[in-house]
Amino acid sequence: MPNGLLLLMLTGLGLAGGSLLAFAGAPTETEALRLIIRGTARSSLILFLLAFVAGPLHSLWPNAASAALLKLRRWFGLSFALSHLTHAVVLVALATRDPALFWSLTNPANVVTGGIAYGFILLMAATSFDAARRWAVWSGLHRIGLWYLWISFVVAFGKRVPANPPYSVALVLLLVALGLRMAAYRRKRAAVFAPR
Repeated sequence: MPNGLLLLMLTGLGLAGGSLLAFAGAPTETEALRLIIRGTARSSLILFLLAFVAGPLHSLWPNAASAALLKLRRWFGLSFALSHLTHAVVLVALATRDPALFWSLTNPANVVTGGIAYGFILLMAATSFDAARRWAVWSGLHRIGLWYLWISFVVAFGKRVPANPPYSVALVLLLVALGLRMAAYRRKRAAVFAPR
């Protein structure tokens, strides 16, 4: 079995197992849903960051480990899509079960910007295969989508830092990932414009 497909399957099993544990251990169904929402937000962040930094890491430090990470980039992206779509399904379940609680935790603007993020996730997942790379819009779609999702994560985790400082860890990871991409971009541009 290809390593990428195994990663996707393990992600699915992890999400299912975590959800079962949440329902088994939480005192109420609502609390179980909230645990799954928090868990999938974190798993989505980790998988997104792995896809986000795979290329820059290999560009800055080309070695066997970074090459292996780069080879799995597409599958990290698909695993992220699976995790975050699970997050969306559970959000809808919470909104259905306890609308008052759901709307106390979010607002219509967040639903709209989140909906745009999910639109990008679906389009990027659907066009993550080699045949789609030949489409003229492929590069722009994935570039815009990637940065929109990065900004979405920064806003989602960053706004929670004042009330819950441990969320700053996620924010630091996002900023480190940004630094890696910027460093790789500068190196690439320096190579292009270097005297020959």
